[in-house]
Amino acid sequence: MAEEVIIARETPRISGVVNISGAKNSALKLMCASILGQGKTVLHNVPNISDIELMGEVLEALGATVQRDGHDMIVDTGTVNKYDAPYELVSRMRASISSLGPLVGRFGRAHVAMPGGCQIGARQIDMHLVGLQQLGVSFEMDHGYLVATTPNGLHGGSIVLEFPSVGATENTMMASVVAKGSTTIDNAACEPEIEDLANMLNAMGAHVEGAGTSSIRIEGVALEDMHPCEHTTVGDRIEAGTYLVGGALLGGPITVLGIKPAYLRMALVKLRAMGCEIETGDNLITLRRTGPLQAVDIQTLPHPGFPTDLQAQFMLLCALAEGNSVITENVFENRFMFAAEIARMGADITIDDHHALVRGVKRLQGAPVVSTDLRAGAALVLAGLAAEGETVVRKIAHIDRGYEDYVGKLSGVGANVERRVVESV
Repeated sequence: MAEEVIIARETPRISGVVNISGAKNSALKLMCASILGQGKTVLHNVPNISDIELMGEVLEALGATVQRDGHDMIVDTGTVNKYDAPYELVSRMRASISSLGPLVGRFGRAHVAMPGGCQIGARQIDMHLVGLQQLGVSFEMDHGYLVATTPNGLHGGSIVLEFPSVGATENTMMASVVAKGSTTIDNAACEPEIEDLANMLNAMGAHVEGAGTSSIRIEGVALEDMHPCEHTTVGDRIEAGTYLVGGALLGGPITVLGIKPAYLRMALVKLRAMGCEIETGDNLITLRRTGPLQAVDIQTLPHPGFPTDLQAQFMLLCALAEGNSVITENVFENRFMFAAEIARMGADITIDDHHALVRGVKRLQGAPVVSTDLRAGAALVLAGLAAEGETVVRKIAHIDRGYEDYVGKLSGVGANVERRVVESV
């Protein structure tokens, strides 16, 4: 059987400008929120990635019409007449669970298959359910489907999340905007994507305050008062961070355009500590490195802490830094699967529970490797650029889920990288 792979070859330096796409983790939720608009919502700066295509299929299965023109998308949910998100789609992408809140808000009920996606941890949806239960939603399981009903209608509630889960915050917020009365969400996620979703919901007629902080306040409105809107997706901070890591790895200068530096505050702190020079503007970041990489300790935490989605990329940097680094993963328990693949290239990494001791080495060697998840796949391609010889990265469908034209953008800044169809072993 044939298989498409990415081949990365040793590249002395990359430099130039990368235009950052719209945020994957925001655009997916904005598409779901359009269900509450009951008409033609126009989204701009939508990335061309496979997860967006799949979410479009989920919405079409519910009765919506989805049209794309480059990075613009029109989602007409006026024709949505179903509240069943099918297993064959939802099982392929965990973000599909984000249809739960708006479906409950629109129909008072929902049937959503248990989600799938990257194998980086359990990602329990219990917190989604607890938040929605406080709004009057009842749940039961039926042959792999989560069945949500609202016996007495949606009503406001006081919700405290056990952990600042992005998905739980978003689902609860999307349902509560059309619940009767007031809702507060405490210990809410503070990610920029939460604020982006709130801005769109407000443009649709909702009353949301405090998004981007740990306490969100919502005053419910009637469903009929919600309407479609036009909204531009924020830039993808993880994509931007990935290219900045590429610049740190191979010298730069690399400039990423279309991203607010505040979205990457902790990552920039760590990059500076590793020996990088960084300049920022209103919507851009420029990075260069002239001295050796320095070891640094990192622990992943919810925003504004260090993002778990950049952990693999920074593990790569630490693998080639002078000295020893300790990386602590506090968000997803299986996120260290990347370490086994980069170790095949010569990295010296010891895993102890949710800690990784990374001992810097002088060089990596090209090798055949497998993308274990979205971010690990992107990091393995960068590793191949820094390694002697040639690296073949398999299972690149993971990368296509979240990076628009990854090979093209890397090639544009001088990387020796290509996609090729090969005979799989």
